[in-house]
Amino acid sequence: MFRKFIALALFVSFIAMSTSGLMMFVIERPSFTIQMHPVHKLFGLLMIFAVVGHLSLNYRSILGYLKTRSVAIFAGVLVALLTALYGVAINNEVPEAIAIPMDKLAAEAERDE
Repeated sequence: MFRKFIALALFVSFIAMSTSGLMMFVIERPSFTIQMHPVHKLFGLLMIFAVVGHLSLNYRSILGYLKTRSVAIFAGVLVALLTALYGVAINNEVPEAIAIPMDKLAAEAERDE
């Protein structure tokens, strides 16, 4: 029964995260991003819990997949890409003159909801 709940939580959270993320990607307006933020954030948390459950239920299978050389290389490339993109994003700071007013406006917009 636990496996079924995990599978459905992962499925629904994937749908929510992918659709809200795609909408924010296509509609490139900070106001829309703030509007979608609660949905994206809530289902992101649900997805984290569902993924942890999924990984705990399928740990041995996933380790078995990594024994295939091409799969291990693919996983390594994805991890390297993720690490590089995080490095670029962290080192690409928004200037304080823009970031502080933007953060204040975003906090005000989220409070008004």
